[in-house]
Amino acid sequence: MISAKSLKSLKFLRYLTLWLVLPAATVPLCPALAADPTPAPAATADYLIGPGGSLHVFVFQNEELSVTVPVRPDGKISTPLVEDMVAVGKTPSQLARDIEKSLALYVKSPKVNVVVMGAMSVFSQVKVIGQVLHPQALPYRDGMTVLDAVLAVGGLGQFAAGNRAHLIRTENGKQWEIKVKLDALVNSGDMKQNLMLRPGDVLVVPESRF
Repeated sequence: MISAKSLKSLKFLRYLTLWLVLPAATVPLCPALAADPTPAPAATADYLIGPGGSLHVFVFQNEELSVTVPVRPDGKISTPLVEDMVAVGKTPSQLARDIEKSLALYVKSPKVNVVVMGAMSVFSQVKVIGQVLHPQALPYRDGMTVLDAVLAVGGLGQFAAGNRAHLIRTENGKQWEIKVKLDALVNSGDMKQNLMLRPGDVLVVPESRF
C-alpha cells in the first residue's frame, strides 16, 4: 500500500507537472509585475505640436471628457465641450492650460493633462533655407544654436547676405521674425548672434543684392 506521505508527494508532483506544461498565457501575473498600461509620452516637454500628430487629452475626474484625438491639417483639435481649439505650435502644457480655460465654462476647476501619443510634427525639426551650401531640415536637440545649424548645413553660400538672415519662429499659432547677423557670427565671432534655437524654427538666409 502507498503511504499517506507518498500519496501527498505524488499529488504534488502531478500538480507541478501540470503547472509546468500550462501555456504561459494561462499563468496569472502578479499585479505588481504587470505592464503599466499608461502610454509613455512620445515627445519631450518642449515639443511643439504640429499637424498629423495624435494627442491624449486627460481631464482629471471627468472620464467622459478624456479622449484621444488627431491634430487636424488645419492645426486644430476637437474634444468634448471644446471645439476647434488651436493646437499647432503649442507645447502639450500650453495646450492643456488653454483647454482648462475653455472647460472652466462647464466644469469647476478642471485639471487637464495632454500627452503626445504620436509625434508627427515638423516642429520637432529646425530648417535652414536660402543661401547655404546644403539647405535642409535638421533634427532638433536640446541646446541647439544658430551656429550649430549653420555648420550642419555646410556654412553660408557664396552669395549669402548673412547679416540679413532671420529666424521664423511659431509660438501659440503665430509667426514672428528674429533678426540674426550671420556674417558677424561666422566671420567676426560675434557670439551675441548665436541665438538658442527652438523646435520648429526656420533659419532663412537671403541672397545678396547686386
